[in-house]
Amino acid sequence: MRSRFTRYRHQIGALGVWGFLRYKSLCVRSRFAVPGTELRVRTPLALHPLIVRAGTSDINSFKQIYLNREYRCLDNVPDAGLIVDCGANVGYSAAYFMSRYPNARVIAIEPSQENFCILQKNISPYHERCTAINAGVWSSSEGLILSDQELGDRQEWAVTVRAAGPGEEPSVQSVTLGSICATVPDFERISILKIDIEGSETEVFSNNTEAWIDKFDHLVIELHGNDCRQAVMSATSHLEYEVSECEELTVFSSQI
Repeated sequence: MRSRFTRYRHQIGALGVWGFLRYKSLCVRSRFAVPGTELRVRTPLALHPLIVRAGTSDINSFKQIYLNREYRCLDNVPDAGLIVDCGANVGYSAAYFMSRYPNARVIAIEPSQENFCILQKNISPYHERCTAINAGVWSSSEGLILSDQELGDRQEWAVTVRAAGPGEEPSVQSVTLGSICATVPDFERISILKIDIEGSETEVFSNNTEAWIDKFDHLVIELHGNDCRQAVMSATSHLEYEVSECEELTVFSSQI
């Protein structure tokens, strides 16, 4: 009982009383709705309502970002210009960043076409402030194959990609962080680089990092396994960043 009371207290603190009640209503509707039904929810931490698909991992992702405040590790960042959101899922993190940083422009990258469709709907009220790219983040430009996990376990927030082999038809094309930097000449640096790409961190940080590795002020990344951690730490070892942990996230903050 005390654990539940503590959890509810934290959720009310994040959403407010009415926001908490709307969230609990969403949970009930999601439980009984036809899977895939698009439900709308409001939160004081996002400027516009958000779409949650019943019967998917969307509600868990919403809870992680807006109730548990996963990105509270960036609370000490007063403002942001360019934010690159790698593994944007259905757009909750992009909406959170644009709501928290009114001057920010966001580039949101998501490989799953199904997730991308909802991402576009969730960011549409922010207009030109957010550019959505249906692609997988990789170390080079090539075709990628999406994992079967998305369809098999319906864990829409855990889509993985791999390079397409000989004779395989790619599910999606890749994009590199170097090419992303080249498309936004108005910004010399990335204020916040958010990466949650389900293990592809190893590939991204092991090859062709020269064009972007020293261009971010803050990196917030979920590291999936020791190989990912080693690749990221090795690629950033020559740079001046303060490194900290915030639950599942590793945070790099520039000391320059």
